[in-house]
Amino acid sequence: MGTYFAKREDVTRKWFVVDAAGKPLGRLAAEVAKILRGKHKPTFTPHVDCGDHVIVVNADKCVLSGTSKAGEPIYRHSGYPGGLKSTPRGEILANKPEKAVHRAIRGMLPHNKLGDAMIKKLKVYAGPDHNHQAQMPEELKFEG
Repeated sequence: MGTYFAKREDVTRKWFVVDAAGKPLGRLAAEVAKILRGKHKPTFTPHVDCGDHVIVVNADKCVLSGTSKAGEPIYRHSGYPGGLKSTPRGEILANKPEKAVHRAIRGMLPHNKLGDAMIKKLKVYAGPDHNHQAQMPEELKFEG
């Protein structure tokens, strides 16, 4: 018997809702990245996007813990000389919580076209409401 490789046509996708209230940002990002990648499925294939859709709610109630200090700078560069800018991690989480959660999850996915396809299945909302009730998402709970 040969090794099973999932095909794009064989993948079935589900929708999950994750409540980020009180969860550490890194642990939340690791769990969500695992679901987006499809590693929770027995049919996981590394070169195929076989993950599920994830909706993260209450991103504004996510916390920083452990070694992720709120004053630690996050860098970005415009591409021009002298274009290096930095913003404290805590400030990004306070002002733009969706962006902070999205950035943390994106960093845990592959940095190629496959990762770009996976991150499109992520929806992040600062509050408890989302507009994806028609997809009938399941509540996803994890230790955090």
